[in-house]
Amino acid sequence: MSAPETLAIISAGVFFLVGLLTGTWKYLQIHASESGEAHPYVDICHRASLLYAFAAMLLAKFAELSQLPELVELIAMALILFYFATAIGTYFIHGLLQDTENQLKPPFVLGKHEIPGTLISTQMWMLIVAEIGGFLVLFYGVLLALL
Repeated sequence: MSAPETLAIISAGVFFLVGLLTGTWKYLQIHASESGEAHPYVDICHRASLLYAFAAMLLAKFAELSQLPELVELIAMALILFYFATAIGTYFIHGLLQDTENQLKPPFVLGKHEIPGTLISTQMWMLIVAEIGGFLVLFYGVLLALL
């Protein structure tokens, strides 16, 4: 098994475990809430973790099929998985702090601190470029193998 595949499978396991644990957290919040709802970012963290777990397994298969050099695949994989993990981490922190119901709506906050909009915008564009770009690299490698 290649390093990119190993990284993706381990990440899938971690993301799935986080999804299961945050599902318990979500249930506890729903159970304790008069409205029967968890904080939006606890819910988002739970769902995103589960979805990213399956996305990571898909990426592992793409890395297996890809005909690109392993280092290229590893860099692409690491970029994608890093931003999956930072997204989950951000959702977790917002769920824990219950500081916002929309992290992309001003004012941008983290706990009691306001974050500059340029930092949020830059982070989002980096995430977009890394996730889409990394996937396009892996997909190109798969297309080389299949066509």
